[in-house]
Amino acid sequence: MWPPTAPSEAVLAAYQQDPHAVGGSLGLSALLSVLPLAVVLVLLGVLRVRAQWAALAGLAAALLVAVLGFGMPFGMSLSAAAHGALFGLFPILWIVVNALWVFNMTVATGHFDVLRRSFGALSIDQRTQAILVAFCFGGLLEALAGFGAPVAISSVMLVALGFKPLKAAVIALVANTAPVAFGAMGVPVITLAKVTGLPLDQVASVVGRQTPLLALFVPLLLVFLVDGRRGVREAWLPAVVCGVVFAIGQFVTSNFFSVELTDIVASLLGAVAVVLLARAQPGATWAARQPAIAAGGGPGTATSPDSPADVRKAYAPYVIIVAVFALAQVPGIKPALDSVKIAFRWPGLDVLTQKGEPHSTTAFSLTALSTAGTLMLVAGVIVAVVLGVGAGRTAATWARTVVELRWAILTVAAVLALAYVMNASAQTTAIGLLVAGAGGALAFLSPVLGWFAVAVTGSDTSANALFGSLQVTAAQGAGLPPELLAGANSSGGVLGKMLSPQNLTIAAAAVKLDGQEGVLLRTVGKSWRSGQR
Repeated sequence: MWPPTAPSEAVLAAYQQDPHAVGGSLGLSALLSVLPLAVVLVLLGVLRVRAQWAALAGLAAALLVAVLGFGMPFGMSLSAAAHGALFGLFPILWIVVNALWVFNMTVATGHFDVLRRSFGALSIDQRTQAILVAFCFGGLLEALAGFGAPVAISSVMLVALGFKPLKAAVIALVANTAPVAFGAMGVPVITLAKVTGLPLDQVASVVGRQTPLLALFVPLLLVFLVDGRRGVREAWLPAVVCGVVFAIGQFVTSNFFSVELTDIVASLLGAVAVVLLARAQPGATWAARQPAIAAGGGPGTATSPDSPADVRKAYAPYVIIVAVFALAQVPGIKPALDSVKIAFRWPGLDVLTQKGEPHSTTAFSLTALSTAGTLMLVAGVIVAVVLGVGAGRTAATWARTVVELRWAILTVAAVLALAYVMNASAQTTAIGLLVAGAGGALAFLSPVLGWFAVAVTGSDTSANALFGSLQVTAAQGAGLPPELLAGANSSGGVLGKMLSPQNLTIAAAAVKLDGQEGVLLRTVGKSWRSGQR
């Protein structure tokens, strides 16, 4: 019945989803359900409203549609939003904050500069520098921080190494594609698994088979961007070797080892492969070297090299992180960590599916010790000791990191709240069932949807939160493997990262090209099309 009648006490006790709630029509229900997503995308992509306000506006629209359109009790819809917001904080932002905290400690102690110089000294050839700095080190930064940090830092490093600002920004944006799905310690994939209800290892396995295909070609494209066809002709070997090793590392780690460590392992292996190849072919033009320096902005500005001890300390944080996560997977330790779990039925949220079964949004579960955020916290404490950061400075750096991320925290919490309201009220189900009518064409449309969502929101995590459940519902309706389309949402989204307004703004600001985002966008698009040819 439209408009829906006031819910009875029985309905207040248990809300049963109905994807045909609006006028008994799936089409009308799906059309109304698109409103919250349209609000977010229009505010972000057309009106250029800041992400946190666009997400909050979308949440308000989702609440209105849930209550007035689908007859969900207001208190229950608020409870669903609170559940989503808490999931945005724990474990998602718990991972991001602690990962960026570790990075900030390396910056505060000067060890990041040592690492930067170390990467810059591995080769003085700009084609190789693009591979090592933008792709490998950028991938490492994506693994630890994400949220625009890799683009900003990589582009600044490239400028310091002698790249022109526009070219540095383009290279950093293009390089920040293949690692995105497993960025910030696997946050996008973890979010995708949570909102879809699919097992994390299943989702990670599919994404870990899709994104390595892109990784195979990105280093080669970077070489082309630096030096055109001549660059590809002269420096194809390190590009191909890096792409292959990175892809294998991403595939093996995501499928058989650890979702959180996927990009860390792949990035480090890719860099090591290029360095070893350069040592094996020291006469190659792309392998020319110059010693690292201990001061100044780039090679040749100082005479004393960084000491081996300083270089070891600069790399130590990443070794420590890998070691901590690896120990957490040991058979004798993993069960003990997993046993410490916070699990309860979410208060005020009694939602039943169409089949009368409890909906996935009604239960909250968190493995407190084995979650990536807690392991990152442990690694961070060890890093602080190794780098000689005092307790007071360590705590102050953590607090400063939270302040730096305050708007990202609000945005992610609001987006997850929006996703949970749409999932609990059956808005996502209505859209998914309607989209399922595309049948087999969904296999091609789903990555496009992910690409569009990331291009607008600037975040693979947000895109997965918004459309992950929709992809699964559509896949089930069309008789396709749900994990395939869910994975395609994330994998397809990574290409949208380099075109998103947020990333373009970050890149332009980093290389002091403020106001030239349009020029940067056209250059990125032209470069990508040229590389494909």
